Amino acid sequence: MAQTEFPKRRAFAMQKPRTKDRDRDEPRRTDRQRAADKRRRAEKQAGNVSQHKGDLTPQSRMISTRGGRVRITSLIVDELTRALEVILKLDGPADVLMKLFFKSNPKLGMRDRGLIAEGIYYALRHYSSMRWAMRPIRPDRAPRLAALVTLARQHGVDTLSEQTIGSEKKPLENVMAALEKQFDSAPAHVRAELPQWLFDLVEAQYTDTDALYPSMLVGAPLDLRVNLLKASRDEVLAQLEASGVEAQPTPYSPDGVRLPTKPGLTQWPIFKNGLVDVQDEGSQLIARLVAPRRREMICDFCAGAGGKTLALGALMRSTGRLYAMDINEKRLAGLAPRMRRAGLSNVHPIVIASEHDKRVSRLNGKFDRVLVDAPCTGTGTFRRNPDLKWRLNPEELARINDVQKSVLASAARLVKKGGRLVYATCSILERENQQVVEAFLAANPDWHLVPARDVLATQKIELDDAQWERFGDYFQMLPHVNNTDGFFAAVLERTPPVVEAPVDTPPAEDDASE
Repeated sequence: MAQTEFPKRRAFAMQKPRTKDRDRDEPRRTDRQRAADKRRRAEKQAGNVSQHKGDLTPQSRMISTRGGRVRITSLIVDELTRALEVILKLDGPADVLMKLFFKSNPKLGMRDRGLIAEGIYYALRHYSSMRWAMRPIRPDRAPRLAALVTLARQHGVDTLSEQTIGSEKKPLENVMAALEKQFDSAPAHVRAELPQWLFDLVEAQYTDTDALYPSMLVGAPLDLRVNLLKASRDEVLAQLEASGVEAQPTPYSPDGVRLPTKPGLTQWPIFKNGLVDVQDEGSQLIARLVAPRRREMICDFCAGAGGKTLALGALMRSTGRLYAMDINEKRLAGLAPRMRRAGLSNVHPIVIASEHDKRVSRLNGKFDRVLVDAPCTGTGTFRRNPDLKWRLNPEELARINDVQKSVLASAARLVKKGGRLVYATCSILERENQQVVEAFLAANPDWHLVPARDVLATQKIELDDAQWERFGDYFQMLPHVNNTDGFFAAVLERTPPVVEAPVDTPPAEDDASE
């Protein structure tokens, strides 16, 4: 529940288009843009451009036109250079900095935005190997070379013209040669694309890292959660199919739909009307582990933006009382329009100062079920947030660990006797997961662990037997095993009050004689 403050400064200067001395009312086109228009018209006439149209799908502008090859222009290289110069300093969340970057350059087209965004994520996912191959130069000190290396690794060196490469030709050749011929001799943590300290933790915990590391270097699919208040999964799938959208049901969550591509979802009627919301399949199952019942009193203790809150509200059929607590007022404020879109009326957002807030203590012992989606390192989300790998450090892990223990202890006091608490993270580290739960149970003998498998089985949700054999009574999802983000959860139950059986009193002697 800790907040991180970032300096208020402009990361990217606004890119202003050049003005023309002649007719200023005329649409402004550069020589490069006019040449690109001419090339596209020629390709269209030759029949090399394909478009996909549908009621819900935006037209594709990223379709490859020449046997899978992508043409990298100088504009792409220049803008990716400008983005990496700031983002590779690793002094702020990459998604926030990317939004600022694209906002500073509104003239970029959809195709260029897509290529640049993919390049940024690729550079962050493969930052360790890029820095190793570029040594002793830091990538953020040579952002143009970093951009060229990234694009060459993604699409091939031959997609870059000599004019585009310019004076970086020899350095680019040296870096690519190191990656192609010497990478096998690089340190193990470099090949795993992890910092040394984090690599050591993961190696000590997992025996299948050969599969785990590659799974964290690819993009995650787009998972949707169907809002059961407004539609069934079959109805949503039928609407998507009718609109030409490729989709399939998620393998574990009964409420999930998976899309292999990432179209402009916010413009779709099924999203605007609240039939679906974006939520990873693993996160959907966390809500299922809470197993809320109608008319119960539920608390989402670290609600954040409210993704799991909305899932819980739908499972409760918008009955009972659902409290969404968080210290981040801005994120919690964003829950209100999402509640309206989802058709929920039982959610009560509460901004708290900390887990020790008096408004929290006043509700001790009141809740049937509490979800603690604890602050964590986010090591399970490296597919989506690769910059986290490089912004984390052992000191931050220790700080977060202390916060997790404090939050769990405070949230546990909210649960009535006989009630349940689900402790969850999006981390793959035992130090944030099993060790936190085991320390809590050791200090609180009136709590016990409930097998997560049993909770899901009552809802006809099945995971592979091997997964339960590996993690016991805990719930753990992994990208290389389940194709979800890395999630952990433990279902804890507070010992119910002891009900004393009535004692039979012997009859009085006078009564017996009668």
